[in-house]
Amino acid sequence: MAASTSPPVDFSAALVMAPTAPAEWLVILPVAWCLAIGALLVMLRRPIGLHPTIAVAGLVGLVVIDGLLLHQIVRHGPMTMMMGRWLPPFGIAFTADLMGALFALVAAIVALAAGIFSIADINDSGRRYGFYPLLMVLMAGVSGAFLTGDIFNLYVWFEVLLISSFGLLVLGSEREQIDASVKYGFLNLVATTLFLIATGYLYAVFGTLNMADIARKAEELRSIAPLMTLAGLYMLAFAMKAAAFPVNFWLPASYHTPRVVVSALFAGLLTKVGIYALIRVMVMLFPVEREELSFVLAIAGALTMFVGVFGALAQTDFRRLLGFLIISGIGSVFAGVAVGGPGGIGGAIFYSLHSMLVMTGLYFASGIAMRLGGSASIVTLSGLYRRNVGFAALTLMLCFAVSGLPPFSGFWPKVMLVKAALDIGAWWLAAALLIAGFLTTIATGRLFLLAYWRDGTTPAVNVAALPATTMAPLAALTLVALLIGLYPEPLLSAVQSAAAGLADPSAYEKSVFPGGRP
Repeated sequence: MAASTSPPVDFSAALVMAPTAPAEWLVILPVAWCLAIGALLVMLRRPIGLHPTIAVAGLVGLVVIDGLLLHQIVRHGPMTMMMGRWLPPFGIAFTADLMGALFALVAAIVALAAGIFSIADINDSGRRYGFYPLLMVLMAGVSGAFLTGDIFNLYVWFEVLLISSFGLLVLGSEREQIDASVKYGFLNLVATTLFLIATGYLYAVFGTLNMADIARKAEELRSIAPLMTLAGLYMLAFAMKAAAFPVNFWLPASYHTPRVVVSALFAGLLTKVGIYALIRVMVMLFPVEREELSFVLAIAGALTMFVGVFGALAQTDFRRLLGFLIISGIGSVFAGVAVGGPGGIGGAIFYSLHSMLVMTGLYFASGIAMRLGGSASIVTLSGLYRRNVGFAALTLMLCFAVSGLPPFSGFWPKVMLVKAALDIGAWWLAAALLIAGFLTTIATGRLFLLAYWRDGTTPAVNVAALPATTMAPLAALTLVALLIGLYPEPLLSAVQSAAAGLADPSAYEKSVFPGGRP
């Protein structure tokens, strides 16, 4: 039989030929790990008693993986792994830079705290209906959104986390949950549709979906392509995802209805994915358009702050009050994106990370308050300080943190944002930030005075009835908020470097195109 005389095929023009370095697997490992743990939980659906242990162990592993990824990026800069070994921009890229790694690590910490809290909060029925597999799929979507380097893939991970969030929202099948899921689902479907339309339009203009390639091509296409239209579409889509004014009404209508641990997860993660996407797209891909839209972003930020804080002042339900505080915080982040520069973008990133930790902790506190007082209404709740002094102290510290008071984590991003606004002469935006912070202090002070400090008339619940798994996550998140407030330098340096990397994405682009763009 004659030997084949076909010439050898040169795959180097289409494929990555170099072997993948072990450290590069860390870029995709958070997503693969979460999906693997979720699949294992589905296969072990009968012994539901094992689900909490497996899920918490998996979330510990996720924190370790994200911590190692952040360590590698701090040492070596952005890292890229191409799916299927296709050369960029044709292959799907997972690219982790400092901002993405920071968000992924804090998200993993929040999820671990929620996993521990859920041991007492999720009953056998919730476990049978898939709380823990849905939690792991949610984390796969969140991690994928933070680590992808492809804008269509960002849309895909949005869909993954939304599908799992729908399942978590209706867990329990109570009437108010169904009603909330309709509102939550409708606006999020509108936002994802707008996101998809904008992405199709972007591909028609750029001929690529790779973020590094888009960032490189934007300058040469700016004079002939409708980049302002694209930036406006993305800004509106991500504003819906983040619950910014005037498309914020779905959040306070839905976040108070599911189990407390689900509300805490949503508060810590879902709106922050929208914020992350807004910062990534507007600052790295469309910096000139962000500058042109800065006044619109600033107005939206100021209105979001005040709608949120006035809504919080009007609430009597503990969790609805917290939902409006989330909205107010989103306004602060929008203000940072509007201001721009290292101070504004760094402050927006810092505030987002702080909010992920603190708002999750406050939702935990609302669940414990309902256990101790038997009600979610701050009019009915009373005397919680006398029933559990330690719990009251933790809640008070978190109230200080969300209000931006020292010495807690919320103080430093507020300082950064106010300074950045004053540096560009936007005194009215700096005043809005300060007034919103003052009104937040009044809202949280009212909450504490009514529910905790006021003398109670209802019978107290035995403190021993509170499992350690409910207090430990609350205490841990409060401690982190305090440590960041007392020693902010490492995180402050990291967010400033992350902001600089967005403003000058050359290192990001080099990780995707190490030999230069073809």
